[in-house]
Amino acid sequence: MKHLLILGGGTAGTMVANKLRRRLDDHEWRVIVVDQDDEHHYQPGYLFIPFGDYRPDDVVRRRRRLLAGGIEFLVGEVDRVDAPANRVHLQDGRQIRYDYLVIASGTTPRPDQTPGMLGPQWRTSIFDFYTLEGAQALGQALRRFDHGQLVVHITEMPIKCPVAPLEFAFLAEAWLRKRGVRDRVEVVFVTPLDGAFTQPVASARLGAMLEERQIRVEPDFMVERIDDERLTLVSYDDREIPFDLLVTVPLNMGADFVARSGLGNELNYVPVDKHTFLSTTYDNIFAIGDASDIPASKAGSVAHFSVEVFVDNFQQHARGLPMTGSFDGHANCFVEAGDDKALLIDFNYDTQPLPGKYPLPHVGPMTLLKETRANHLGKLAFRHLYWNVLLPGRPVPLPAQMSMAGKHIPDRAEKEA
Repeated sequence: MKHLLILGGGTAGTMVANKLRRRLDDHEWRVIVVDQDDEHHYQPGYLFIPFGDYRPDDVVRRRRRLLAGGIEFLVGEVDRVDAPANRVHLQDGRQIRYDYLVIASGTTPRPDQTPGMLGPQWRTSIFDFYTLEGAQALGQALRRFDHGQLVVHITEMPIKCPVAPLEFAFLAEAWLRKRGVRDRVEVVFVTPLDGAFTQPVASARLGAMLEERQIRVEPDFMVERIDDERLTLVSYDDREIPFDLLVTVPLNMGADFVARSGLGNELNYVPVDKHTFLSTTYDNIFAIGDASDIPASKAGSVAHFSVEVFVDNFQQHARGLPMTGSFDGHANCFVEAGDDKALLIDFNYDTQPLPGKYPLPHVGPMTLLKETRANHLGKLAFRHLYWNVLLPGRPVPLPAQMSMAGKHIPDRAEKEA
């Protein structure tokens, strides 16, 4: 019997396990998932917790109940992968052999990597919302905050859900307005990028939205340290940004066991072929979702579209056949804009976000690069889709490959609007 071992029971790992369990013969394949705990978190929901829209019960479920029958689930911390021996060592001494390994261990915020971030001001004046605990603590701080400088900060790219810091800035601005204290708060968006986003058309549109809301942007800011006595961000070029309340996205890194196993780059992401997710070093190891080094957004949509390509490729590869599927980097993300509206962007490795309609050309109902109520409702509906369709591995009527149908390159007047 062949052993398929999946390290990580998050979004990508759960979808891979559920889809392949249905496709692989029970008598020929044993499918095992390992994770450090039995709690699966709907991470996009963290964004809404500080504003009181979601509760912890809305974003947490047991991993075991999300895995299909016939999948073995083990709780344990991975110590290292012994790739030449095809074995995984857990920290409690257990060893698990495999024929094929899928690393789906995600990415994690690491506030310990920035001097001064994880100090006496952590979750007092400095907060994150990329963890459940951080989002809850931030919610308490926001309810007390009614004047001063609110700074929304990205330490370094890549980060999971790269639009989430923008979403938080938009939601916070609207929330302060509704509370009647917006004129007493300066909101600053601090980013290592040269604009609001990585692609020109989307960056211009999102930048205009920040300007419309009087959110000041500090671009090209590479933080060197946080002076937690003076409550100030300090960059490598000696720029300083003071804050009264700092909402930061710490450096994101892959799992430490990836580094201990000699399988990762400097941020512990596994180098893979960006089209097939096969390790560049080992022919029986794949990395999927946020754990890989593919040059795509670390987002749930990327995990979904990539898994659609991966499952067919895996079956071909396991039979000794060439992999015929090729992932194009397809991603789409809702961007909450406040006031019950949201933007939608759709892009891939080669094509930047463009205006248009999605998923049906010229029909939608979603509008790309435009704030609409329909996009906001789509964002809210995604939670139900996530738990009940995506994770179980049920078919979704959306193509894994990005389509140009219904999109257009904006003219000059549209760019300036």
